[in-house]
Amino acid sequence: MIFNQHSGLEGQHAFLSPSNYHWLNYDEQKLAARFHTVMAARRGTDLHRLAHEAIRLNVKLARSNQALATYVNDAIGYKMFCEQVLYYSDNCFGHADTISFNRGKLRIHDLKTGISPVSEKQLEVYAALFCLEYSVDPFSIGIELRIYQRDEIRIYEPIPEYLVSVMEKIMDFDQQIEMIKEARL
Repeated sequence: MIFNQHSGLEGQHAFLSPSNYHWLNYDEQKLAARFHTVMAARRGTDLHRLAHEAIRLNVKLARSNQALATYVNDAIGYKMFCEQVLYYSDNCFGHADTISFNRGKLRIHDLKTGISPVSEKQLEVYAALFCLEYSVDPFSIGIELRIYQRDEIRIYEPIPEYLVSVMEKIMDFDQQIEMIKEARL
């Protein structure tokens, strides 16, 4: 048999994918709700891509109350880097939306395009990863974390003692994972 070629679909997944077969149990309302959720996630990915390109090209967006424009303009104004990997180990790393470290002040900003409530915990983990990767004592620097969502900017100044506890948990859990890996050999 000669199978049909679908080279344009490589690396893509259909909404009604066999590997995500849970849709078999959906009714019409659940199908519509799930479809809207997936489309919102794709829109969020596209908006992040747009923001990244605007920041990379140093193109400010028209002032508005929208989080996207404020996020882009702030990132350009603070000379931040986009999608910076913060790495502790192969078990613990992440990509900060935007980050800068200037004159003893760490800034990490996160663009959220959904409507669900979000937490600063993700940003605190990024700050802990920064401190671990670059051997920075969180007590010795200023730290400002921002979440941009809808028409709101939420600003956090994390407690250094808490960041130390996150750093310790990262190191401890990384060791635990490595021991588990070794035990499997």
